[in-house]
Amino acid sequence: MKASLNLLLPLLALAACFCGQTYAAEKKPLQIYILAGQSNMQGHAKVSTFEHIGMDPGTKPMLAEMLAADGKPKVCERVWISSLGSADTVQTGKLTAGFGASQGGPKIGPEFTFGIYMEKLTNAPILLIKTAWGGKSLNTDFRPPSAGPYVFNETQLANFQKQGKDISAIKAEKEKEMGVYYRLMVEHVKSVLADIKHVVPDYDAAQGYELAGFAWFQGWNDLVDGSTYPNRDKPGGYDAYSVAMAHFIRDVRRDLNAPKLPFVIGVLGVGGPTAEYGADQQRYKVTHQNFRDAMAAPAQLPEFKGNVATVLAEKYWDRELTAAKAKDNEIKQRAKKLAAESNLTPADEKAALEKMRTEDLTERERLVLEKGISNLEFHYLGSAKILGGVGKGLAEAMAELKQLKKTN
Repeated sequence: MKASLNLLLPLLALAACFCGQTYAAEKKPLQIYILAGQSNMQGHAKVSTFEHIGMDPGTKPMLAEMLAADGKPKVCERVWISSLGSADTVQTGKLTAGFGASQGGPKIGPEFTFGIYMEKLTNAPILLIKTAWGGKSLNTDFRPPSAGPYVFNETQLANFQKQGKDISAIKAEKEKEMGVYYRLMVEHVKSVLADIKHVVPDYDAAQGYELAGFAWFQGWNDLVDGSTYPNRDKPGGYDAYSVAMAHFIRDVRRDLNAPKLPFVIGVLGVGGPTAEYGADQQRYKVTHQNFRDAMAAPAQLPEFKGNVATVLAEKYWDRELTAAKAKDNEIKQRAKKLAAESNLTPADEKAALEKMRTEDLTERERLVLEKGISNLEFHYLGSAKILGGVGKGLAEAMAELKQLKKTN
């Protein structure tokens, strides 16, 4: 009996130690991260593309973090989310797959791997507050208050006049649109903070919370807006975006009473690094790089040194997907040409296309196309490999900023 007791005591002590650690973790302040942007923050990567992540040895470890033991998407035990804009109603619950854009889901955006990796990097409970709407600009929809009113440039005004449009009506409409989604974002964050238990049932007000960081992933609508940025193919053509982004960071910190809130900007990276653009992408190269530089520029301002960081989404672009898709598009064009020249029926054209694919695509290329793509290029091909990488990158950059904050 005495021998059994001697064996039992160390085990009880070890169990008490683990219980104490768990209790301590539960009592840490809730870490709250805000994620905001447009359709790519919503996320259009279908869960069906998860398998493709495991086809690359470099990203296979990330897939292991994304899946539970049963092979289904992981449910994070210490991460909760409240998401506005990705579905018709506010979505809440423990973080898992399915908090991406609701159309044709389940899908993920950067939130899934962001939450997974933040959970690995801290033993505190985590709440993600996500606000994202498709097709929204910083120059108008998310325009921050301190940026002032949107000002139409001379080229725009001249075009309106030439087209016989009512300039006063256009200005009035623009004024109504300005900052609408900025305000919705702030309102949602404040509403969640006012009733955290609605999202995190076990939240104890005594443990408190910390606004721990903000991740921004947006850009497409500003990139393609040649009206607002008429000189976008010239140096400084997107300077107005940089100015608005700096105002955005200041205003978020002011409106949420978090003056040093760590802020990470996910820099648009559709198509991958511009230095690697192919012949068919060269006409976009200068414009795309100009915009990426403008997105990243605020992090270099003296006031933002050490508290604002950038993540280049281009690092996570998948060149294999691009190459396979380009090859398949070329095959489609040949099939279409053959159908026109030979007056093929739709059924015969489809058969010819499949024959060409069988002959010209490798087994790997066919598998990559089938498993890796679920949307268009501007949605990062609907690739969980790409958007998963972006979320992981945002989390790692956030962790670095928080470490800097502790040491300063």
